[in-house]
Amino acid sequence: MSECERDYTVEELQARWDKIRIANIYDTLDKMGYINQCVDLGIRPLFPRQHVAGKAITARGSRDPRNREEIRAEREQKKDTGTLVSIRDLCYQGCILVIETGGEPWTGKFGEMTSWNIQQAGCRGIVMDGMIRDWLGLEAIPNFGVCARGTSPVESAGRWGIKETNVPIALPGTLTSQVGIRPGDWVVGGPDGVIVIPEDISMEALIKAEEIEGREQGMREDFATGMSFKDAYAKWGRA
Repeated sequence: MSECERDYTVEELQARWDKIRIANIYDTLDKMGYINQCVDLGIRPLFPRQHVAGKAITARGSRDPRNREEIRAEREQKKDTGTLVSIRDLCYQGCILVIETGGEPWTGKFGEMTSWNIQQAGCRGIVMDGMIRDWLGLEAIPNFGVCARGTSPVESAGRWGIKETNVPIALPGTLTSQVGIRPGDWVVGGPDGVIVIPEDISMEALIKAEEIEGREQGMREDFATGMSFKDAYAKWGRA
């Protein structure tokens, strides 16, 4: 009987994705015909050896034309549809927050405290096309990763805001102009970049990527015993 996502919890699947190197995920999707799933290479972990994986919850934001008094009044009237704090309500164990920023380049969209907020609700990290705040604080949050373009001290309130949540979004791509992300897709980021795995092929991709990961690990172990590349390649078929 073939495996399917329903056979596992999100946390179990997240732990499996978290063990697979980004290049091996790319190779898997490439062979499956999904060649454009790598987001812009400028979006990568803030902390170079960090690896993060999760099932996407999504948010779309843009520049905020309102002044701070208008923002405060709307929040008091509960008209805001998505604030940095209320994102927590969407989170679950093993998810990852993916943000389409609308191209606003300078403000720090999230920071240490708001990241703690979603981490405590089960979120494993953030991926965004833009800046984030509080480098030192983010580094200290356990079981939490950040993939972004960099950090900025500039406060986002009154300058940028979330407009929609859990809708299809897109981030700039590497081999294509955009990579689409839907709620429920898998997103994996590591030192080599960030890959999006569509939900409807994710289990097939996971099994195939694990097989590639296993063969590469077999080669590493044989190299450690002194086996030549020629013999290891003949045995495992990875190069």
